[in-house]
Amino acid sequence: MKWVWGLVVLVGAAIASAYTGYDHGYVQGAYKAYAPAPLVHAVDGVREKLGLGAAHATTPAPAAVAAAPAGRPSGPPPVPVETAKVERRAAPIIIDAVGSVQPIASIQIKARIDTQVVGIHVAEGALVKEGDLLVTLDDRTLKAQVAQVEAQILRDRAQLEQAYRDRERAIDLAARKVTSDVLRDNAITAAKAQEAVLAADIASLDNLKAQLSFTRITAPVSGRIGSINAKVGAIVRAADVAPIALVNQIDPIYIAFAVPQATFYELRAVIGSNPVKVEATIGGAVSTGEVAFVENTMDLTTGTVLVKARMSNGAEQLWPGVFVPVKVSLGIQQNAVVVPTNAVQVGQDGSYVFVIREGRAHVVKVTIARTIGAETVVSDGLNGGEDVVTSGQLRLVSGAPVAVRRPSATAGEPSRDPRG
Repeated sequence: MKWVWGLVVLVGAAIASAYTGYDHGYVQGAYKAYAPAPLVHAVDGVREKLGLGAAHATTPAPAAVAAAPAGRPSGPPPVPVETAKVERRAAPIIIDAVGSVQPIASIQIKARIDTQVVGIHVAEGALVKEGDLLVTLDDRTLKAQVAQVEAQILRDRAQLEQAYRDRERAIDLAARKVTSDVLRDNAITAAKAQEAVLAADIASLDNLKAQLSFTRITAPVSGRIGSINAKVGAIVRAADVAPIALVNQIDPIYIAFAVPQATFYELRAVIGSNPVKVEATIGGAVSTGEVAFVENTMDLTTGTVLVKARMSNGAEQLWPGVFVPVKVSLGIQQNAVVVPTNAVQVGQDGSYVFVIREGRAHVVKVTIARTIGAETVVSDGLNGGEDVVTSGQLRLVSGAPVAVRRPSATAGEPSRDPRG
């Protein structure tokens, strides 16, 4: 039993030393001071058999033990953070939005007469110019009708010439009292009626020629043609709902985006004096243009106003239907308060930053005016010159001590506190 008790005490002493961080000698002295004498002799016997020697008799008193942890630091350790200075300087006034690319003209190609397709002169998806021949339709029936009406017009003109001669003869005979006035008037009326017949036939000819022109379908605008739904031999009708094809004007092109009410009046003020520049970025390339249209009514459901920018698109970087980020430049704000975007956190009460004062972090609520990439313009809460935390916010609370470290290689990249 002595061996068992000795082993238990030794194991307990080792565990206690590991968890308390105190010297083994103190633990040994403690059990010798408080353990029963038989147990102490048993432990010493075990230590001698193991070659460890007996426990030291001179060990710190319990009072000294209680004073041992006094050297440890009190309170939580400083939180390592990275900081940046709040600056006061000129900052661009930019509205960030997401816009959708829309063609200025999107025209459906449809048949205007009922006939058959006899030729397709463009490939699907091809770039076409205004006036290019796209589709030809069967025109044989219309050409025959045109020839028929032209013959009728020749007949009408011959009959009209005869009516003119009859009229002049009747007028002469009536003047000499050879014939009655009734015959004279009938001759005059017959000439006028023949004039009307000729005019009607000429109008019919113009109508047929117009229909004949519908058999050659040309591009109404320059742009790109989409899928061609009708092939050679297909019957097309004027009442068809589906178009033969669709032509979208690509260059220039529109980008439509919504401007919130908060910045709408700034936009309106600039539009009245200077062109408003717009930039759209897609695939690493930048397209430029100007605001061309502002809707005359605000959308009450979203509190925004629809704006369209006319963009140059010679390289066809902007494609109809694509969503693109848009930047609208309204000018330069002087003496603006600028902080790194990754310093701004979002909580239940709004946006805030951690400001370092006397080695401690303090929460300061801020009002965001706008965000421009890696920089944020603050309208309220900061004055400039403060040190704000840009990295390490996850472990911070208001009043926590901090240790400023050197910025890492990616310190300039925006990061968000998961609590936001």
